[in-house]
Amino acid sequence: MANLDLRPDSRGKVRDIYDCGDTLLMVASDRVSAYDFVLPDEIPHKGEVLTRISAFWFDKFKDIMPNHMVAVAPEGLPAEYEQYAAYLAGRSMLVRKAQTVPIECIVRGYLTGSGKKTYDQDRTVCGIELPEGLVEASQLPEPIFTPSTKAELGEHDENISFERCAEIVGQDVAEELREASLAIYKAGAAYALERGIIIADTKFEFGYIDGKLALIDECLTPDSSRFWPAEGYAEGHVQPSYDKQFVRDWLRANWDMQGEPPHLPAEVIQGTSERYEQAFAIITGEEFVPAAEQ
Repeated sequence: MANLDLRPDSRGKVRDIYDCGDTLLMVASDRVSAYDFVLPDEIPHKGEVLTRISAFWFDKFKDIMPNHMVAVAPEGLPAEYEQYAAYLAGRSMLVRKAQTVPIECIVRGYLTGSGKKTYDQDRTVCGIELPEGLVEASQLPEPIFTPSTKAELGEHDENISFERCAEIVGQDVAEELREASLAIYKAGAAYALERGIIIADTKFEFGYIDGKLALIDECLTPDSSRFWPAEGYAEGHVQPSYDKQFVRDWLRANWDMQGEPPHLPAEVIQGTSERYEQAFAIITGEEFVPAAEQ
């Protein structure tokens, strides 16, 4: 896969950011990360799926919460990047600059993953006490806001209590983050469920633009969320998914998490790509067709 012959101003696990003056060009690569490692293989079309799903949600939720989206390339592409238009089409977004809030805003609607581990220990998730009798994939009585620290590349995010979140960003900001995160999750989860996807949990990021809180980065994608098929859902076991859980499961079965992560087999790469494209089609109602083929 071709890339820009330019050094990004900042690089995350998946996204590269280029400073365009008043705006940023946010480019979603096909890189895949799991357990805070960037894996050596890419997932075909993954970056484009992430960008286009985020754009769908940003537009859908714009009346609930402002966001940083200006346009999806090639629309609005700065002149100096036009020579890379074929690569950037669909996978890059021009966004407004924001003062980023240093908190990962996680909302959980179902019990799974790290939440299930701490629930089994003391019936709490990030300090929130939950009812007895919940099992893997149980729907929670109400979605819960469980923030984490926003770690630097190569470091690990740390789940924190709401009280610790308030210590980091201030009580008023913490409450604003919680209210916004829960509102967007509930709206997205209700819409997705109508279309056949359970959004078990998700992660949001926020920043301030012109003094107002805004949704930034990505929104309800297979990278930032757990997407489960609603058909066949039953609590008590790990659910099939449309997200990168397929990659996580293979890694857990085939790697001890020591040293450099291994290459993924072809069937895992292809299977993950297909799951991302299925998620796009279900959520947007449109078959995924790469921008290069449109």
